[in-house]
Amino acid sequence: MAAEEEPERTYTWEGDYERTWEAIREDEKGSLQATVDDIIQRVKRKRLLDKPTNVRLGMMRHLFVVVDMSHCMEDQDLKPNRLACTVKLLEHFIEEYFDQNPISQIGIITTSNMRAEKLTELGGNPKRHIQALEKCNDKACVKEPSVQNALEVAANTLRHMPGHASREVLIILGSLTTCDPSNIHETITAMKEHNIRCSVIGLAAEIRICRKLCNTTNGTYGVILDESHFKDLLMEHTTPPPATANTEPSPIRMGFPQHLLHTEKDKVDKPSMCMCHLDSKGSEGFSSGGYFCPQCNSKYCELPIECKVCGLTLVSAPHLARSFHHLFPLGNFKEIQRNSIDNSDVIFCQACQIHLTDQSVYQCPKCSNLFCLDCELFIHESLHSCPGL
Repeated sequence: MAAEEEPERTYTWEGDYERTWEAIREDEKGSLQATVDDIIQRVKRKRLLDKPTNVRLGMMRHLFVVVDMSHCMEDQDLKPNRLACTVKLLEHFIEEYFDQNPISQIGIITTSNMRAEKLTELGGNPKRHIQALEKCNDKACVKEPSVQNALEVAANTLRHMPGHASREVLIILGSLTTCDPSNIHETITAMKEHNIRCSVIGLAAEIRICRKLCNTTNGTYGVILDESHFKDLLMEHTTPPPATANTEPSPIRMGFPQHLLHTEKDKVDKPSMCMCHLDSKGSEGFSSGGYFCPQCNSKYCELPIECKVCGLTLVSAPHLARSFHHLFPLGNFKEIQRNSIDNSDVIFCQACQIHLTDQSVYQCPKCSNLFCLDCELFIHESLHSCPGL
C-alpha cells in the first residue's frame, strides 16, 4: 500500500523542463519579449549571485588540471572532437584563472594508456601551459585513462605545498571507465587526508567513483550538456574555493624581486640557469636576466613562485594588489525597476553612459549610481571596484 502512495520518481533532466511553458507571460501589448529579456538577465547574473559571501577564500591556489587523453576523447559530440574542444576551452580558462588569481599556480597532467604523465609543473606562467596544451592536439588518444594514477601524480607535488595554500585537482574526464592499478578508495582517502580538493567535469555521464571522490574531498562534480555549458563549468573554477577548516592561517613572508639583467657589474655577460629549469634538458631558462630572490639571490624566470633554496614566496606587487578583491569583495548591486525611478526616461548608466531602457537597472549600495546589466557584470567579474566611488 505504501508503494502505491509513493509519488512517481522521474529523471533529473526531466525535472528541469517540467511545465516550463508556465514561465512565459505576455505583457500588456501581447509581447513575450519582456519575459525573454528577464530569463536572459537571470542567466547572466546566475554565476554572480552564486558566489559565496562572508566566506574565507584560499587566495594562494595550487591547481592541477587532469586532461583525459583516452580513445573516448576522439568522439565528435563536441566539435571538431572532445580533445580539441577541451584544449580550446582550457586555454581560455588558464588566462582567466591567472587574471583572477595572480599569485596562484597551475599545472597540467594527462592520462591515457592506463598511465598518467605530468605535462607541466606547477607554475605561474600562462604562456608555458598554453603552449604545452597546444601540443596535445598532435598526440594520439590511446586506450583508457587512470584516475588513480593521475591523482597520485598530483598528490606527490601538492602534499608538499604549505598549509596556508589551497590544494586542488580538476579532472576533465571523457571516458566512462578508469583502469587503476590498485584500490582507488585508498587513494581517495589519502587525498582527503592531504587536504586536496578534487573536482570533476564529465564529458559523457556521471560516474559513481567520481561522485564519491568529489563528495569525500568537498569538490564539485558536473556533467556538461554542450560546449557552452562546458565553458560555464570551467569558469566556475576561476573563483577561489572556500578555505577548509584544515587550512592554516599564518603570516606569510614574501619577497618582491625586480627583473634584472644581472646581479653584479662583473657578471653582465655571464648567463646562468634559472632554478625553475635546473632539471630541464633544453636551453630554456639559460640567460643573463631574471628575477633574483632578495634573500638568497637565486634566479627565476617567472613569478609567482616559491624559492627552492630558502622557501621565500616570490611575487610582484601588482599581483598581490590584484588579489585583494578576494579579501574585500565588492557587494552585490541592488536590482530595481526602472519605472520606480523619478525621470526614468532620462537616466543613463554611470559607467558606459548608455541610455537605460531595460526594465531592470542596478544600483550601487554605496554611491547610489545606476548601471546597466553588462557594466554591472563587468564591474563584479573584472574591475572589482565601483567606478562611481
